[in-house]
Amino acid sequence: MSMESALNHTRLFDVSQSGVVSLVSTAKDFWMSLSWWQIVVSAIVTILTYDQVMYQIRKGSIAGPKFKVWPIIGPFLESLDPKFEEYLSKWNSGPLSCVSIFHKFVVIASTRDLARKILSSPRYVKPCVVDVAIKILRPTNWVFKDGKEHVDYRRSLNGLFTPKALEIYLPVLEKYMDIYLERFCAYEGPREFFPEFRELLCALSLRTFCGDYISDEQIKLIADNYYKITAAMELVNFPIIIPYTKTWYGKKIADETMNIFADCSAKAKKYINEENGEPTCTMDEWIYLMKQARDNKAEDPSSKLLIREFTDKEISETIFTFLFASQDASSSLACWLFQIVADRPDVAEKIRAEQMAVRSSPDEPLTLELINKMTYTNCVVQESLRYRPPVLMVPYLVKEPFPVTEDYTAPKGAMLIPTLYPALHDPEVYPEPDTFNPDRWLNPTGDMNKRSWLVFGTGPHVCLGKVYVMMLFTGMLGKYVMNSDMTHHKTELSEKIKVFATIFPKDDLIMEWNKRDPLAASA
Repeated sequence: MSMESALNHTRLFDVSQSGVVSLVSTAKDFWMSLSWWQIVVSAIVTILTYDQVMYQIRKGSIAGPKFKVWPIIGPFLESLDPKFEEYLSKWNSGPLSCVSIFHKFVVIASTRDLARKILSSPRYVKPCVVDVAIKILRPTNWVFKDGKEHVDYRRSLNGLFTPKALEIYLPVLEKYMDIYLERFCAYEGPREFFPEFRELLCALSLRTFCGDYISDEQIKLIADNYYKITAAMELVNFPIIIPYTKTWYGKKIADETMNIFADCSAKAKKYINEENGEPTCTMDEWIYLMKQARDNKAEDPSSKLLIREFTDKEISETIFTFLFASQDASSSLACWLFQIVADRPDVAEKIRAEQMAVRSSPDEPLTLELINKMTYTNCVVQESLRYRPPVLMVPYLVKEPFPVTEDYTAPKGAMLIPTLYPALHDPEVYPEPDTFNPDRWLNPTGDMNKRSWLVFGTGPHVCLGKVYVMMLFTGMLGKYVMNSDMTHHKTELSEKIKVFATIFPKDDLIMEWNKRDPLAASA
């Protein structure tokens, strides 16, 4: 480079440097000249603009509001009082639709095939339930584990729902079915059965899971308090837990409940390991399987240890997720199932006729063999699950950009929600889908009980307790219809759907029950 070129370069650098200094100085002077309210307004405008721009980028071509009408919060206030009709409208708006609330971008998939794709794509998504769930259920909970860690954990739980294990749970289940049926028939006049069924199903679940290690007082406490946990599990929550709000109470009660379960686990370990007891509940069976695995390993060091040692804390968290998964869904099923049957005398009579045909006597104890003979009763349960599926949607978190369709990729960090209801009301698979028809299950065809049967999900997170649910409700429906007369007091809201985590009749199901002698009635 010549001397002249070097000098020119230096002059250009000095001019450039001078320009930058001048620009910085001007910017500084401008900033200093702004009043505090101008700064606040500028910040708000910047945040709102960013929020709208990011919404447009994430939305792409899928259905959804053109703009966020309520900046930042989006339809948060609407989500506090979710309405089934609004969900239905969203599903009908397109295969994929979206909303954006606070920091969370939510994509809703409403077709069967998209739902199945999402549920079967652990590479891209993982369950998140709702945003606040990880705080309430604890980050260490197994439902939030991913990949091989989740598979290994789940494999250790499979033994809790085998036919052998289910047979163990039936005596305690039937005992408490009888206790609550006596209570229902002792009530004078009609009453709301939404809370009654919630307590019934909570008691059945807790006795199945914890046996006699949990007291009646503790069951009543959990049943009464669990409503607050459900209330905290709204689809969209405020990003942080604020003291004395629904989410704060939900976490507090969840922690107290898990502490009760940890104490039950310690008692079960003593009974199985030290007293060589025989399993009578889920905790017993789990600890018995651990003991078997230890004994097999001691006898044959080369054998594969399938059941690792689980701590009381791990067991308590897992049992709590079993309750979380079963309580609201099973309460929903109970409400719709008994309302539907009470409103259809022809269905009730067919159930009664079948019960008398398959039983040696009305007092014959429930067994898996007996329940498996209740073909029509089982069809009624299955049709109720299709007609009014307790779980409408299953929220997942996108771990990495997910090409959901050829035209749309869900962004990392978004909530992706496969919807189950449309698949179960597809007229091509279920003719007259809005008609309750249990006879359709006597000879299911096509995708009825295959690709479209998404009641229990599909893929790596398919419901562990699906066989247990069918066993429980088939046995309970048969027993209750055979031994009682049920009257449903209809209102204008009876067929309307209330969304409260799962779905319920909007009038909270007003019924009355009276004892029935099956032998006298059939004579």
